[in-house]
Amino acid sequence: MKLKRTLKWSARVILLALILGFLVGFIAYWRSTNECDRKTGAPGNPMKAVLHCEYGGPDGKPKDTRLGVDYAGTVEAVGKNVTNFKPGDEVFGGKNGALAEYVCVLVDRSVVLKPANMTFEQAASVPVAAITALQGLRDKGKIQPGQKVLVNGASGGVGTFAVQIAKSFGAKVTGVCSTRNVDLVRSIGADHVIDYTKEDFTNGTERYDLIFDLIGNHSFSERRRILNPNGICVMAGIGGAGWHDGFATRLLGELNAYVRSRFVSQKFIAYIAQFNKKDMMILADLMQSGKVTPVIDRTYKLSETADALRYLEQGHARGKVVINLE
Repeated sequence: MKLKRTLKWSARVILLALILGFLVGFIAYWRSTNECDRKTGAPGNPMKAVLHCEYGGPDGKPKDTRLGVDYAGTVEAVGKNVTNFKPGDEVFGGKNGALAEYVCVLVDRSVVLKPANMTFEQAASVPVAAITALQGLRDKGKIQPGQKVLVNGASGGVGTFAVQIAKSFGAKVTGVCSTRNVDLVRSIGADHVIDYTKEDFTNGTERYDLIFDLIGNHSFSERRRILNPNGICVMAGIGGAGWHDGFATRLLGELNAYVRSRFVSQKFIAYIAQFNKKDMMILADLMQSGKVTPVIDRTYKLSETADALRYLEQGHARGKVVINLE
């Protein structure tokens, strides 16, 4: 029948659109994360030819040698029409090529005053990771006070912010991490901490309203089993940016989850974090109030950038790694 044939083709078109939408979202997320910097050939670690990494091309050469996105510092000079900033102001924000002594930013973009109770190192660790956590929990996860939230990858750069931001919304937070990070995750406010080396959180009896998944190492069925009937799984990462062991498998797994969730009550959502001044101000307020405190693993000098990138490449950083110009 013509109707049957039309419906069949319509279903195929919808499925294809969902797959393409998911891939575009994940590729854009992959490009936006500042962990992409770590794949830019430090000595002894040649650039991997990753097409969708902002800093890599098929010929193995960086497309853009200006590393970094997050920054914090003191305003040196302003344009003649700038009225809300002045030389000497302490600010933080996001700008491509931020790993430098000076950056030139537009006043109406993602730059705001640094909270007085934060150091430059702390403020510089915030923008990309905290924006990712805030928008994923608030806008995609629809987080509400009293909800049960699980953060898979709670000790990483985005995860440490996700735990604290979820707590600021009044949620009951469970963090998943390795043994060595249990105390850290508990110290930043997690109500419960699961050591994944000893326990698989998908085998537990607890049910969650929201899973903020930065690792993507469990199947659609496993995660769906621990979600409430109308729960949401925000797929915020796949265990680090750029190409790494298990990347392709996890990406396909998240694609499968995204498509299959279109037909059930629980939703699996991917997204692209976007810089904006309003959210930067929200993050500044959270830090000023003490509700969010950046976790810094290590600090390197600018001359030690290659060492910092090598450390990031190991994939075991706790919180953020910062480059200090002094």
